[in-house]
Amino acid sequence: MKILVASHTYIVDLNCEKLRLLSQLEPEIEVTVVVPKKWKPGGVQNKIIETQYREEGKFRIIPISNLSQNHQGLLTFGADLIALLSDFRPQIIQVEQGSKGLAYTETITLNRLLGLKAKNVFFTWWNLPYNLKFPVSLLEKYNLSHSHGIISGNQDGAEILREHGYKGSIKVMPQLGVDETLFTPTPQPELGSKLGIQPDDFVVGFVGRFVPEKGLLTLINALASLRDKSWKVLLLGRGSLKSELMNKAAEYNIQDKIILVESVPHDEVPKYINLMSTLVLPSETNYSLKNITSAGWKEQFGHVLIEAMACKVPVIGSNSGEIPYVIGDAGLIFPEGDPKGLADCILQLMEKPEVAKNLGEMGYEKVMTQYTNKALAKQQLEFYKELITI
Repeated sequence: MKILVASHTYIVDLNCEKLRLLSQLEPEIEVTVVVPKKWKPGGVQNKIIETQYREEGKFRIIPISNLSQNHQGLLTFGADLIALLSDFRPQIIQVEQGSKGLAYTETITLNRLLGLKAKNVFFTWWNLPYNLKFPVSLLEKYNLSHSHGIISGNQDGAEILREHGYKGSIKVMPQLGVDETLFTPTPQPELGSKLGIQPDDFVVGFVGRFVPEKGLLTLINALASLRDKSWKVLLLGRGSLKSELMNKAAEYNIQDKIILVESVPHDEVPKYINLMSTLVLPSETNYSLKNITSAGWKEQFGHVLIEAMACKVPVIGSNSGEIPYVIGDAGLIFPEGDPKGLADCILQLMEKPEVAKNLGEMGYEKVMTQYTNKALAKQQLEFYKELITI
C-alpha cells in the first residue's frame, strides 16, 4: 500500500514517529510525507523553518514548494507536487489541514486529473459548531463530497461533520501518539529534591499554557478550599495568566505551596510528570474566545493526559471537549469550571491511595493499547484497508 500524507505538522521530526512506524507494519507499505518547503509556525518559534528531504527505507519526507507559509487553511503546494503524485501514485492521500483546507482541494483535484484513483482522506481537530458563507461553504462541500474517509481527532468533530452532511466513514483518533519510551514511570528523587518536593508529598500537577481557557483559576480555587490539607502544586508551562495566578494564590495564602517551572524542553517533561501524584487538566469551553484562525475554543484532545497516563500518574479532567472520552473510566471527571467538583476529585485521590494507584494502572493500560504511536499506526492502517475495499 502506497500512502501519501501532507501536513505542516510533520516539519517537526518528533511528530513523524506514528507515520514512520506505519511504514514498518507490513512489507508492502510505503509512506511518503509531504511538508511545505518553508513554514513559519509563529508563537515562540517566530522564524521560518526550511525543511529537508529525508529517506529512511520505506519512509520519506519530501519538502514541496508552498504558497502560504503560516496559514493552515490557505496552504497550497507548487507544481512539484504534480511530479511527485505522478511518480509515486499513492493509493491513499491524506491531507491534515481540516475540511476547508485548500491543500486538500488541490490533492482531490490532482487525484482526479492524474487518474490516480486514490482514496481521499483528511484529518481535522475542529470540534465546535460553525456556519460557513460562500465561497468557503462551497469549498467544504466539494471537499466533503470527494472524501472517501475522514479522521477526526475527537468525537465532537465527527458529529459536526455528520451535521454538515458527510455520510462516509469517520475514524476518531488523535493525530499524534505518545512515545512510551520517553513517557514511562521513572522515579525522580534528585529533581524532586531540587524543587523542594519530598517523596511523601502529594503533588497536584498541571502541564500546559497559562491561559484562562485551561481552567487554572478553577484549579487554584479548588486548592484553596483544601488549604488545611498537605499538598503542593507543580505548574509546568508559561502564559499570560501567570501574574493573576500568583496574585490569586497570595490572596488565598497558598503561594508557598506553588512550584512554578517555565520553559522545559519536551523530552524533559516526563521527569516532571513523574513527580506528580495526579495530573489535572481543568480546561473550560469558551465560545467567545477569538484568534486569527478560529472563534471559540473547546479542548480538542488533551495530549498531556495520555503522557501522564503513560507514566502511571492518575489523571483528573474537566468534561470539556474530548477530555471525558480520553480519560474514560481510567481517571476522574468533574464539571468544567466547578472548583468544588475538582477539589472533591483531588481529595479522593489524596485520601484513597489505593484508588489513585488503581487509576494509574488503568490509565497506563489504556495508553499502551490505544494511544502509543504504534497503536495509532495500526488503527490508521486498519482504517485505510477498510477504505480500499469500499
